[in-house]
Amino acid sequence: MEDRKRAHAFVTGRVQGVYFRASTRDTARAHNVDGWVRNLSDGRVEAVFEGEPEAVDAMIEWCETGSDRADVESVSVEYEEPRGNENFDIRQ
Repeated sequence: MEDRKRAHAFVTGRVQGVYFRASTRDTARAHNVDGWVRNLSDGRVEAVFEGEPEAVDAMIEWCETGSDRADVESVSVEYEEPRGNENFDIRQ
């Protein structure tokens, strides 16, 4: 897993009810990034991206804009040790 990177992101703004999770899933799969995304009760979206470093960086950059209807205010990211996630899913 030395060639993998893991980022834990929290996205703030108008990011719920605007297809942010589905768009994140589709974009992550297109970049061959593993992980998950979910809505938080405080209105933020939480996501974990794991994969090739360049692909993970692309997902973090994508989160700064998000889906077409989203209005992202900020993205905070914590980097962690890769855990071997497979696939990309929407969590409830």
